[in-house]
Amino acid sequence: MKKSLIALACASAFAGSANAQSLTTYGIVDMGFVSENGGAVGSQEKISSGAQSGTRLGFKGTEDLGNNMKALFVLETGIAADKGGFNQNNGFARQSFVGLQSDAGTLTLGRQYTPFFLALNAVADPFASGLAGNAQNLIPSSGIRMDNAVKYASPTFSGLSAEVAYGFGESLAGADRGGRNVGGSIGYTDGTLNVRLAYHKANDTALGTSNLSDTSTILAANYKFEIAKVFAAYSDNDLQVATINPVTPAKGKSRDFLVGVSVPFGNHTFIASYINKDGRSASNLDATQFGLGYTYALSKRTNLYAAWATIDNKRGGVLYKVGNNSEVGSGDRAVNLGVRHTF
Repeated sequence: MKKSLIALACASAFAGSANAQSLTTYGIVDMGFVSENGGAVGSQEKISSGAQSGTRLGFKGTEDLGNNMKALFVLETGIAADKGGFNQNNGFARQSFVGLQSDAGTLTLGRQYTPFFLALNAVADPFASGLAGNAQNLIPSSGIRMDNAVKYASPTFSGLSAEVAYGFGESLAGADRGGRNVGGSIGYTDGTLNVRLAYHKANDTALGTSNLSDTSTILAANYKFEIAKVFAAYSDNDLQVATINPVTPAKGKSRDFLVGVSVPFGNHTFIASYINKDGRSASNLDATQFGLGYTYALSKRTNLYAAWATIDNKRGGVLYKVGNNSEVGSGDRAVNLGVRHTF
């Protein structure tokens, strides 16, 4: 009898807590066969974790604070399902932030995606930064995630919204300016048209002795027709510090243009994109990429995928490589075949 009363009391306490707070465990398990060709190491075949989407495990929650205000948090880590390990050595390195949300917008603090990457991933790229057609194979980013970041996202007013983000450098070499990240975006959507302009600047961690920084600007758009969604983007980049995106092997300036399309048909989705990179530095590293992809939805949570992409390096050699969501690739051609499950 006493045990039953204790169990009832614990259940009642948990139920009361659950009413005030929502906690969700989520994730993706993505495994596929990857074949890469055209690189210095020759042909490579492997089983990879995360060709379409990075395999991950995350926890997110909200708490109703009253007066239309909520507390929120996200903790997310990358998993190497092919080996049973982790893709990041720093714990929850994919995302880790906490914040407040109200009618005035959302304020978050921690490790977060940059406004530039969100524009590239969600608006510009029909492959959504995944599979062999990943736009990041040719379009560089001066920052994908920001550490020590404070971000504000506005509510949407008549289709308009904005984000601003500041990442404290916390670098001894350059005081706060060393390693500092600054970014922002402004966008418009009406359910059919989606347009976003985004900017990111990342300072050298040793800004106290050098005055270098990486900057990226992108204008991205997609439009949903009855039978297809078309994508377009223009990106201007000046990478002087280091290669933040490991897919991009060279520093310097570039202007990049993307056009793409996704065509859903029942459970099927066909994807294609073309990217032209116009190298503007002394090395003039021009390149083009053409990618094709296909997904088949077995259910709302599980899909099969296939993709192929090739890069034409105009100056010879294998400077730019065909990677996917989780790998940089080893050659200028690649094929992906796999399955992805979300939970």
